[in-house]
Amino acid sequence: MGRDRSDTHSTQSTGTKLALRHRLNQLMTCVDDLDLRQGLHEKMVQALDNAFLVCGKRANRPKKDKFRLHMVTWNVATADPPDDVTSLLHLNSPKSPDLYVIGLQEVYSGPVRFMSDALFDDPWSQLFMSTLAPLNYVKVSSIRMQGLLLLFFSKLEHVPFIRDIRATYTRTGILGYWGNKGGVSVRLSFYGHTICFLNCHLAAHMKYATERVDEFEYIISTQTFDCKKAQTVLDHRLVFWFGDLNFRIQDHGMHFVRTCINDQKYNLLWSKDQLTTLKKKEEMLQEFEEGPLDFQPTYKFDRNTDIYDSSGKKRKPAWTDRILWRLRPAASPPKEQDESDVGLDVRELRQLEEDEEYPLKVRQEFYTSIMEYSVSDHKPVIGIFTLVLRKIQTTPLVRLQPEGDWSADIDSMVLYSPLQPFPSSTWDWIGLYKVGFTSVSDYITYTWVKDDEVAFNEEVIQVYVDKEEIPVQGGDCLLCYYCSTLQSIIGVSEPFKVHESKVAIEEGLLPEKINGLDQTVAREDVWN
Repeated sequence: MGRDRSDTHSTQSTGTKLALRHRLNQLMTCVDDLDLRQGLHEKMVQALDNAFLVCGKRANRPKKDKFRLHMVTWNVATADPPDDVTSLLHLNSPKSPDLYVIGLQEVYSGPVRFMSDALFDDPWSQLFMSTLAPLNYVKVSSIRMQGLLLLFFSKLEHVPFIRDIRATYTRTGILGYWGNKGGVSVRLSFYGHTICFLNCHLAAHMKYATERVDEFEYIISTQTFDCKKAQTVLDHRLVFWFGDLNFRIQDHGMHFVRTCINDQKYNLLWSKDQLTTLKKKEEMLQEFEEGPLDFQPTYKFDRNTDIYDSSGKKRKPAWTDRILWRLRPAASPPKEQDESDVGLDVRELRQLEEDEEYPLKVRQEFYTSIMEYSVSDHKPVIGIFTLVLRKIQTTPLVRLQPEGDWSADIDSMVLYSPLQPFPSSTWDWIGLYKVGFTSVSDYITYTWVKDDEVAFNEEVIQVYVDKEEIPVQGGDCLLCYYCSTLQSIIGVSEPFKVHESKVAIEEGLLPEKINGLDQTVAREDVWN
């Protein structure tokens, strides 16, 4: 059953509506007895007009939209990825997510592999991209700090409304220099609502519970973003904190813990879970919510089995892998202004207005471990959420489309129209992508917007694309406008057909697709 912070507010709202109806009935009685000669008529009409105006404004507000978010955290213990992640991503579910956020810890980062991963996507990223791209998901952002990896995927339809993307990291490993522990984060604006995802791998071992809290607070306090609206993690409207947080089950002995797990009486262990205990003491932790731990502890297993640690150490099982979230506390309404109240916080006032006009609620639909994966000594944990929000941004910043027919035989043109003001720069570019592309960097070619402008007016701008950059073999493509300042795609065209090159066919050239780029080889060279 989903957890919804709005349950209490819903009950209060129902009671308020009943009270209002009661007051309106009383008002009708007063109207019947009203003496028009007392001058109360105009005051009552004015009061009712104001009430109707308020109700009208609320009735005309845009509807709230629901978005499904699928989150994964998994300490993969340097293992190679499994062959299939269908269960992990719930790909057979009738409800497809709008967003996927995947946080991994202990991705293999040996010297040779780490250097190759710096040049190319690591095997885990490749697996998720190749799995999700055919389903129309795009990797919008990612960040890696040694073994810590965070991936953010979105359905293509939402991509123009994911803006102001920033990513950063904090090391908390040996002397603060080694990146085996710490946190990586991606922050963004989703239809105007600020969201931050923080993937952490905190200090291990039973006795370091308070050190884990210290590390978390250090990460929170040191991570900053070059964004006016949310410069720190906790400035964001919504924060997801997840990862291998390494909190353990203390006091209970091994026999009791395993008996509770075997009997599926997980609730008997909750009171001794370190994170649950510390949330009662630490003010910052109290702002974070978590669904019930109604699944068996995810650490530590013998690899390739569902058997808890049978080595000589026999580590006690624990819920080390967690997903929590925090909705920014509502701003307090300002007091009536007087002479001493000159310095009202403008930012808090705007926040209050935004919270009221554009509500955001979170409901957790599912929280569990996926036991079938055994490549690691940890089991992955997934959390599925519904975000209920009223969109602040409803229009893409840019509309773009190809002009005329496209092929490698002639130079081509892109037409784009700014629909709203945005911070354009000389580093903005328009990319040509195959339908089903995997990530922002998975373009066929691109053109610099400012360098290749050939004509423009206030409404429509033409940008030139050299025919040498267009794929000879053609295919189904689309165009994306990338804004460097916002570090995001702010406009996507409808799919269109790039035609096969007639010249290449006539000259007997055979296209081959190598690393996403078209190369041509003469047919006679192939057969000789």
